Amino acid sequence: MTFRRCIKKAFIPGMAGLFLCAILPASAGLNEDLSSICKIIVKDDKSEFRKKIRTVEIDYRLKLHDYYSGITCDGHSLIRTAMLANATKVGTLMVKKMPRKDLSSPEHDGKTLEVWVNEQGLDKNKIARILKQRM
Repeated sequence: MTFRRCIKKAFIPGMAGLFLCAILPASAGLNEDLSSICKIIVKDDKSEFRKKIRTVEIDYRLKLHDYYSGITCDGHSLIRTAMLANATKVGTLMVKKMPRKDLSSPEHDGKTLEVWVNEQGLDKNKIARILKQRM
């Protein structure tokens, strides 16, 4: 075995360990930073919501659409939670910040936001109207 191969074999596992050590604390910190997001949505605190997503964007280089599908509030997505809580300020902001293709794609239960809104009878909701305009 050549010296170069030996170094490669020893170096690669060491780098993987360093990589994992760097990722795990960031993931724990991200969970802590996003833990209060459901309360912020229900309170309809647009200013606090903006601060929260801005902090995540700066600290972890993630936009709202990057982590949107990974967060649920009582089994509902963030936009669905905003509609159910009638949190129009935060809900409107989320609809405007999310890419159109993400808004029209099925969520964790296989239903799109549009289908879910019609099933729930929330088509008169302000967030639903803005959602329909964006699609």
